[in-house]
Amino acid sequence: MPDDTFAFIIHPIQIKKDVARKFPLLGKILTERQINFFSRFFPPVYLSEIEGIRSAATGRELRGWLIACPFTPPTMLSLPVETVYNKIVACGHMAEELGARILGLGAYTSVVGDAGKTIADRLAIPVTTGDSYTIAMAVEAIREAAQVMDIRMDAATVAVVGATGAIGKTCAEMLAGESAQLVLVGRRQDALDAVRAVCEGQAAQVTTSTDMSAVYGADLILTVTSAVHAVIEPRHLKPGAVVCDVARPRDVSRRVAEQRDDVLVIEGGMIEVPGPVDFHFDFGFPPRMSYACMAETMALALEGRYEDYTIGKDITVRQALEIRDIAARHGFRLSGFRSFEAEVSPETIAAVRERAARKRKVWSPAV
Repeated sequence: MPDDTFAFIIHPIQIKKDVARKFPLLGKILTERQINFFSRFFPPVYLSEIEGIRSAATGRELRGWLIACPFTPPTMLSLPVETVYNKIVACGHMAEELGARILGLGAYTSVVGDAGKTIADRLAIPVTTGDSYTIAMAVEAIREAAQVMDIRMDAATVAVVGATGAIGKTCAEMLAGESAQLVLVGRRQDALDAVRAVCEGQAAQVTTSTDMSAVYGADLILTVTSAVHAVIEPRHLKPGAVVCDVARPRDVSRRVAEQRDDVLVIEGGMIEVPGPVDFHFDFGFPPRMSYACMAETMALALEGRYEDYTIGKDITVRQALEIRDIAARHGFRLSGFRSFEAEVSPETIAAVRERAARKRKVWSPAV
């Protein structure tokens, strides 16, 4: 039995569909509104044991567990933060009882309140949100997408939507050194000004906006808000734009996939896990693939770094680069592109490039 262990908390995001993964009948008969209501009263849910994770560097094996926090995003936003803390801590106690030596917080459980600090204080095992590795892999995904779309990073206009959040501001700081123009988009101008101050003085000319239309001129967009509903619509994107959507729930409206075949939308942070891994639960990814935040938790366990790693809302570039190197050493790697739960093939990318080239001829740089 492996000595290295971890647990990771997920929760329903595509509410009916995700509930149906564990409870098919409930997912079928209950409405989304009913699920949001009843989720308040559910205890933590044991989902599965994860087997087969093996370090490429050391050969050490890792054992883990998936635990579901029953709260949906609307429920977490509507309840008092202390109530949400208590539910996440209950999930953490389940992880402790299972034998986990580190706990990862997935999706909204990582952003509620003080981004993991209170949860870490109330548990005996260390906690990480996984946001450091999410940052590193989001920036890497943007670089790779730019390359396949023939966009030069050093000449590109890059927008970061949700630039004042924990993930967004560190991504912005990293991208400021690689792009020509950097557009920071957020809800509060004072917070945007603070991020701009950190980003200025590198390669990019930095501007800010509280208006989503500011992304219309961007070649590359990294979006990572905590919005419950989509914030990027078809009208916000120019032909040939690349959008890396790191947010869960998604920031990019499904209407973009339906109406804009001249842009490339990718999901940020799908990671191939080393070893013959079996999650024993379908959380919506192909076999052997995980979210970057989940991969951070695994990589820390394989490294023997049983400590609070990424908690709170101030994440340094150094942290992102360190966990990137740790994960790479153990064999974790970015693995292809996905868009709206489907694989993005080279043929799809080529078709997007061709359609974008045609539409640019009649494109006007104004919304």
